[in-house]
Amino acid sequence: MKTENPSKKDYVFVGIQLLLFVSYVFPIKIRVVNLVGWLRYSGLVIAILGLILGGIALFQINTKISPFPTPIASSKLHTDGAFALARHPIYTSILAITLGYALYDASIYKLVIGILLVLLFYFKSIYEEQLLLEKFPEYSIYKLKTRRFI
Repeated sequence: MKTENPSKKDYVFVGIQLLLFVSYVFPIKIRVVNLVGWLRYSGLVIAILGLILGGIALFQINTKISPFPTPIASSKLHTDGAFALARHPIYTSILAITLGYALYDASIYKLVIGILLVLLFYFKSIYEEQLLLEKFPEYSIYKLKTRRFI
């Protein structure tokens, strides 16, 4: 996967993302929260839908994926399939999985990590979209028609 020279900013975003992913898996209980069953299981449904969306997006991208916001040199702009639902369906997928599972697990700790991921992906996507606009002038039209996340 050849990228167009990831910058220091790329490495900072990916480093923070990795730190949050690793933090998420720790079984830390800040406080015990009792949620009604239907609410917990709706979180599981959200997580499963996120997994499906992410799978579709990964299938569409195929080998043109990178953890860095800087687009891969040989990449093309996808605007159909999962990318018709959200400009960043993989970020949306990760957010649905982490927030949905946090709800299912009734974990305030995981919910906080999920919210931090929302903030990270928001700022990472702003930076990524600047780079995409430089590479794909038609991205400005796509940006008007499609939401950042679902």
